[in-house]
Amino acid sequence: MLLAYVKSDIGLVRETNEDSYVFVPPHLFLVADGMGGHVAGEVASSVAANAVKNFVQQNIATTAPGLVLEQAIMHANALIFQMALEKNEYSGMGTTMTAVYIMEDTIYWAHVGDSRFYLLKNDPKTIYQITNDHSLVWELMQNGNITAEEAKIHPQRNMLTRAVGTSFDIKVDTGITTWESGDIILLCTDGLTNMVSEQTFCQLFLTGTAINQQALDILIAEAKQAGGTDNITAVITQHGTV
Repeated sequence: MLLAYVKSDIGLVRETNEDSYVFVPPHLFLVADGMGGHVAGEVASSVAANAVKNFVQQNIATTAPGLVLEQAIMHANALIFQMALEKNEYSGMGTTMTAVYIMEDTIYWAHVGDSRFYLLKNDPKTIYQITNDHSLVWELMQNGNITAEEAKIHPQRNMLTRAVGTSFDIKVDTGITTWESGDIILLCTDGLTNMVSEQTFCQLFLTGTAINQQALDILIAEAKQAGGTDNITAVITQHGTV
């Protein structure tokens, strides 16, 4: 059995919600955070999310899950890049994308940008950030130039080094991990991670009881209470029963 919930919120500052998601239990889950002027970010994330969903559903029967996710994001990249070339109002648009495909105890993932995939282990109760952010502050932090605390308030913390649709070619990070009964997957955009600490994720979800929609509602409310400066999207799934 797999429990799964999703929620997307505009937040308290933005005029539109430029986040998108794919929610197809029990296998495919994705979050995307668009960027670009006017409605371009919303267009980029929505088009990319739908493109990945359709590509995976059309090819998963004949292609390994990890490879199909990578190919799907490359396909979405080509679509967004072409749209940006054809319409001035879409120039420079792009989107982050973090996706998982679940096959029982195995999680295949693919990632571009600074949305995140976390794995919260039930035993021992620990949180792991599986993906690396493709951002300037992440590189500075990894190189030891700034601390994790400094990264949270860095003036260029939203500057991406890689995004879907902003260039002809795209490098997609991919990987495989495993999970066990009681473990939780959290996919989220930076509207959540910039507002809510990983410690809060653990306190909210690793309680020894099954997750539910209310837990996700509380998480989004925490982000809004902290300022809600960006759109907030999160998907949580839990393996088996606890």
